Amino acid sequence: MGKIQWLRVILGGLVAGFIINVGEFLLNELILGRKWAAAMESLGRPPMGNEAITLFVVLGFVLGIGAVYLYTAIRPRYGAGPRTAACAGILVWFFAYVYNSVGMMAMGLFPKSLIVMGLLWGLLELPIATVFGAFLYKEGPP
Repeated sequence: MGKIQWLRVILGGLVAGFIINVGEFLLNELILGRKWAAAMESLGRPPMGNEAITLFVVLGFVLGIGAVYLYTAIRPRYGAGPRTAACAGILVWFFAYVYNSVGMMAMGLFPKSLIVMGLLWGLLELPIATVFGAFLYKEGPP
């Protein structure tokens, strides 16, 4: 078992984060943008501003780095490759998306259809992003 190549984790994580951010933009702005605006208005809140968007973009990159790191942590046990990367992506999806989304559904903050769409989208987005990010990770000298 070799040492983790942190530069490769970060580079792969940035690729994964880019894919996550593009996917989130497509879903939450282009596909569901009007529904999210209506949901925010029903709560008496303004549409999401630039500060929130910037925070979510940064968190998308952090999530990508975390997913690729998880891949590097489990690959000695499960083997290198896209299947292991997809498993890491699904685990990150569970902890980053499911827990939070189920809590929002339980509180009735947003329409269930928006939350379920986000969950299903993320279930595709996170494994795909992790596979692409993990593709850049190799152990051994940089």
